Amino acid sequence: MNVTIIGSGYVGLVTGTCLADLGNHVVCLDLDQRKIDLLNSGGVPIYEPGLDALIQSNAEAGRLSFTTDVAAAVTHGEILFIAVGTPPDEDGSADLKHVLAAARSIGQHLRGFKVVVDKSTVPVGTGEKVAAVLRDALAARDLPDAGFSVVSNPEFLKEGAAVEDFMRPDRIVLGVDDDEAGQRALALMRRLYAPFNRNHERTRVMDVRSAEFTKYAANAMLATRISFMNDLANLADRVGVDIELVRQGIGSDPRIGYSFLYAGTGYGGSCFPKDVQALVHTAREHGQRLRVLEAVEAVNEDQKQVLVRKVFDAFGPDLAGRRFALWGLAFKPNTDDMRAAPSRVLVAALLRAGAEIVAHDPVARDEALHALRQDLAAEPALLERLRFADKPMQALEGADALVIVTEWKAYRSPNLAAMKALLKQPLVVDGRNLYEPEAMQRAGFRYLAVGRPMRG
Repeated sequence: MNVTIIGSGYVGLVTGTCLADLGNHVVCLDLDQRKIDLLNSGGVPIYEPGLDALIQSNAEAGRLSFTTDVAAAVTHGEILFIAVGTPPDEDGSADLKHVLAAARSIGQHLRGFKVVVDKSTVPVGTGEKVAAVLRDALAARDLPDAGFSVVSNPEFLKEGAAVEDFMRPDRIVLGVDDDEAGQRALALMRRLYAPFNRNHERTRVMDVRSAEFTKYAANAMLATRISFMNDLANLADRVGVDIELVRQGIGSDPRIGYSFLYAGTGYGGSCFPKDVQALVHTAREHGQRLRVLEAVEAVNEDQKQVLVRKVFDAFGPDLAGRRFALWGLAFKPNTDDMRAAPSRVLVAALLRAGAEIVAHDPVARDEALHALRQDLAAEPALLERLRFADKPMQALEGADALVIVTEWKAYRSPNLAAMKALLKQPLVVDGRNLYEPEAMQRAGFRYLAVGRPMRG
């Protein structure tokens, strides 16, 4: 099938590349000429394991191309995916200007029947807004409005595992209108996703509004589990309980399961923070409070301070003359995404307290520096006390403590004797509970984890 992806960011690139790998002819459209030039030259603007090789192989096979030509891209696709950003507005609502601009561009060039798919995460009612923009654009061209159907097809991709998630989906949610155009669109979408349903049916068909809501509900549930465990972990620290043992105890209950129950420094990234905020905002617009989600957001913002508090408890609030090694900057492993990353809160707080930081991250160094320059734009001199190490162990040399923020695999099995020799004092502040407290104690470390107090 001929498919067009509007927006060549994270969701758009993964979606377009994976659909091309299934044999479809995919054109990815973006108005950023530098991004398109980079993609056409073999570069990839984001870090996602396995994506670069898939882009290269499908581009070489002629199934995947990149362009800024709106008219050509709209003409190409039977199915047009809108996969542009929906950043949070000042009030927490999702900003739909890019989505509606994409719809307007489609309407200005649309000829013949097209399926217009909202792949971006959008609030309830967005499909109707997209359809209205399309009708207005067609009316301006004196064309009938029956030449399209708007479908909601939310993505459920985890950064760092997005290719695998797309190729082996748990479910495919399709929100369609219950009219002739909607059923025509559903038939085309079923054809597009048929390769994923050979083993068993993964498609969940519903109305457009319910599909839009499903995406927010899923992310809100996962964010709730994270904040719930972080709240319990902070109590566990006070009452002498090991939250990891608690996780295993409750996770073994099949009604609960193990996923998203790890205590840590709070969630970040491009999805959970903005989606929880957007759902809370939607509720307020309709005269309701989502009190649980309001608490989820509040707990998460506070949890980003947990490592700051542990460092201050160990060294006091004045960190002048102190040096800290920091492992991990990205909000999670296998990505360079720094959006809402807990490391940003930690780095800013330690620098403002007078500390020096030597940081390591396998892929996020450049993105981290860009993000921190934004965060500290009013205090640029603070960044003079931030350096980066090429290897994890290099960051430890002469440091007063190691602080772990991101659970990269490279940090999971270090040489503890070498670590102890490099550090000025054997203190590890672990925001991801990578190690066993008893093992760290036997190795001679003072080990400050999240909800895992040391015995004795």
